[in-house]
Amino acid sequence: MPPRKRPVESNPQSSPTHPRAYFATFQQYLAAECGMSDNTIAAYRNDLGQFLTWLESCKVISLQQVDLQLLSGYLQFLHEQGLAASSVARKLVSLKMFFRYLVLEQAVTESTIDLLTSPKLWQYLPTVLSPEMVERLLAAPSREDRYPLRDRALLTVMYATGCRASEVANLKLSDIRLGERYCRCLGKGNKERIVSLNPVAVAALEAYLQHERPRMVSSLEQEALYLTRSGKTLTRINVWHLVKRYATRIGCRQKISPHTLRHSFATHMLAGGAEIRALQEMLGHASIRTTQIYTQVEHSRLKAIHSRCHPRG
Repeated sequence: MPPRKRPVESNPQSSPTHPRAYFATFQQYLAAECGMSDNTIAAYRNDLGQFLTWLESCKVISLQQVDLQLLSGYLQFLHEQGLAASSVARKLVSLKMFFRYLVLEQAVTESTIDLLTSPKLWQYLPTVLSPEMVERLLAAPSREDRYPLRDRALLTVMYATGCRASEVANLKLSDIRLGERYCRCLGKGNKERIVSLNPVAVAALEAYLQHERPRMVSSLEQEALYLTRSGKTLTRINVWHLVKRYATRIGCRQKISPHTLRHSFATHMLAGGAEIRALQEMLGHASIRTTQIYTQVEHSRLKAIHSRCHPRG
């Protein structure tokens, strides 16, 4: 009697109904169709990867098993991880984008996740430094540091323009126009915008370009503005470490990141009388609603001043 053939074990992830079957093509869609930056795609990939891992822990092997009750359970899981409301909301946006893509691919008939609402974000206000603390931070690089002129130019440009860490790290020499006092930066979705440079930022850049960068550059073809000691392009992780180091040096007790300088720029601009629409363009926000968070920050600051200074505060 001939031996019985063992059934071939199929990989459930290869099934067109398995959630992971669309993991790679979704990332291609974000890049090719939506024009998203590498950093944004990486954030979507991390958010979606966490969700797919959670689905597998729940023994979910088909998109047809994903219903409103299951998605609500995932939101509850995120809350139990101690994530801030803003972080949960961002992950929810990633999942909504993924399910809309599944609808386009006809993998599902409707986006169930659109029935969920984002967590309330009214408690979230970005950390903002006072103008005095910003001045101390910008002055923190000293002769004791390896490249104080580079670091001062980096910090000064971040605060002068409100650019993101990745935008500043990706600046090229050809993007800088010191005579006209502006630079070009590439933001989210590869959208280019022009940002102004104040005289302090121009002077800091001139000092760095004249005295430090020529000693750092390893190739005449190196176009990056900010370099590491090995002559390579400074990364946004490098920028993050530099900001944290100098914040610690000046004794800043707040949680500081490169984005703190962006928040401070926006809040100080509004306090100085800048129009909200103009600020939206400077920050490169696609929606005015994103920019309006800074009006709440400014109102919060004014309330604190009133409470501290008013006789009946």
